[in-house]
Amino acid sequence: MQPSYDYGDEVRVIRNIHNDGTYPGIAKGALLARRGSVGFVRNVGTFLQDQIIYSVDFLTSGRLVGCREQELIAVNIPWIESRFESREKVCATLALAMEGRVVVPAGEVGEVLEVLRNTKGGVHYYVHFKGRTLQVPETALTPVVSEDRVMQQGV
Repeated sequence: MQPSYDYGDEVRVIRNIHNDGTYPGIAKGALLARRGSVGFVRNVGTFLQDQIIYSVDFLTSGRLVGCREQELIAVNIPWIESRFESREKVCATLALAMEGRVVVPAGEVGEVLEVLRNTKGGVHYYVHFKGRTLQVPETALTPVVSEDRVMQQGV
């Protein structure tokens, strides 16, 4: 198990990092680092001897945050911003069909499983809708305010 980054390397966090209760003085669940934020590796360690953990200094927020290797990319790798991230609830803005048959009606709520930033035609997502997972373009999704109330943006 060799670390990909070393002390002083500039890295970018690719998903929102929330306090899991180990960051002192900030409420559990509070946002510590927003996806796309850039910081510098200050230390490299391990957790349970099978995960590499990097202490990343996010200078703009003044926070030193522990990040897993899969949450980071080198700062020189092109970054494509996305509206949603894994585990966010989204709503289909139009009916989604496969082989001419509607499989997800407009307005149905789903959960983002994965963000696909390097696809032709912009950002896409793997979204789970009631037992079915589809690859959906960002333009076909809108945020969900709550399970009961979907943000009205063309739905």
